[in-house]
Amino acid sequence: MDKLDKYEAEILRAYENDELKSIGLTKELKKKYAQYAKNTFQKNKRINIRISEWDLLRLKAKSLEEGIPYQTLVSSLIHKYVKGSAEAHI
Repeated sequence: MDKLDKYEAEILRAYENDELKSIGLTKELKKKYAQYAKNTFQKNKRINIRISEWDLLRLKAKSLEEGIPYQTLVSSLIHKYVKGSAEAHI
């Protein structure tokens, strides 16, 4: 497991000492989180891009390694990039 930062270590310590209390989810919060999830996974926009043939071939090869369609891989890479969690390499 990766090392925990100070904040994560404090949460783990509180959990292990049974110091955390559930506040429960209100109907409003459940509805709000359900909408977040729906918006995250909704694919309702189409884009067209031009890329080199070599990049497309490598992208398709990577998607085969991952066992997913290459369009799904592209969508995943874009999503990771815009939320700031994209790795330097795949």
